[in-house]
Amino acid sequence: MTRPIGKVLVAMSGGVDSSVAAALLREQGHDVVGVTLHLWDAEGENKVGRCCAPEDREDARRTCDHLGIPHYVLDERAAFRREVVEPFLDEYRRGRTPTPCVHCNRTVKLEMLARLADELGCSHVATGHYAKIVHGPEGTRLFRGRDLDKDQSYFLFGLSPETRSRLLFPLGDLLKSETRAEGERLGVPNAKKPDSQELCFVPDGDVAAFTRRERGGEAGGLVVDEEGRVLGKHDEIAAFTIGKRKGLALGGGSAPRYVLRIVPDSNTVVVGGAEKLVSKTLEARDGHFLRALPPEGLEASVRIRYRHEPAPAHVRPTATGFVAEFVEPQRAITPGQAAVIYVGDEVIGGGFIA
Repeated sequence: MTRPIGKVLVAMSGGVDSSVAAALLREQGHDVVGVTLHLWDAEGENKVGRCCAPEDREDARRTCDHLGIPHYVLDERAAFRREVVEPFLDEYRRGRTPTPCVHCNRTVKLEMLARLADELGCSHVATGHYAKIVHGPEGTRLFRGRDLDKDQSYFLFGLSPETRSRLLFPLGDLLKSETRAEGERLGVPNAKKPDSQELCFVPDGDVAAFTRRERGGEAGGLVVDEEGRVLGKHDEIAAFTIGKRKGLALGGGSAPRYVLRIVPDSNTVVVGGAEKLVSKTLEARDGHFLRALPPEGLEASVRIRYRHEPAPAHVRPTATGFVAEFVEPQRAITPGQAAVIYVGDEVIGGGFIA
């Protein structure tokens, strides 16, 4: 896409990806406006969050100055806590493993930026996501990005059709290494900035500690085997997810044990052998579909977590989502995680594992 299409709002996180996305659009002749969302703060000993931290907002500003484009910072901390952080904490205390980036894109970031675009006179919204969007007479279609190691299409199935119709993903056909090279070519100030690896508001990866800080330490309980025999104790139910092995503190044993189930009513963690982790079926609720599923279902592939390669399955719709029957059993199908349906590289829809 090289023909100017009107003013474009670019979501500027302060990272290299969004900076290069803005630079590429500017080079192509588009009228670009940079917007940074201020989403999260923490103070004192709780200052572990890194979501649009001051240094990130400064990097976004420096990039916009370099490109000669306006830069705005929007305070969305209240919405982020309400729509992302509080549901995240609720889900972990319910024994589920949430997918906060799906909810963030749907409720705080892209949907909100599409509304802001109207106020700024922008026709489109661009981000640094590694995904592809195709606008055509049949509507807007969403595909995996060329860089399959960085592909973020998994997080985008929940967007409304109206928002999807306005999106641009300038990095969809780039590998991450090519993005950095483009950043250096275009003189982007943060072209060599390291990537963040964990949740933006839990960058140390310690969900249990974060949950205790935010909700108090009241979710300790027992670790038991499938027969109910007590094997140990735990301090926080949010420390566990289906398939986890490390951190069980059960001592030695003849075979490794893994988390099989989490029972939130009693804060009990049930463990057992790896063979009990596999299943051929999942049910997903809160379904969102880019293309309607036929009543009889269709042959597709389903991705059950971000780092999972989509696995072949027969998918049929239900009243609230869909059921997937996998050709081969899948390991650790985890309640709360997003399940996303693909036909080839195209996203058909998704929901949340029940």
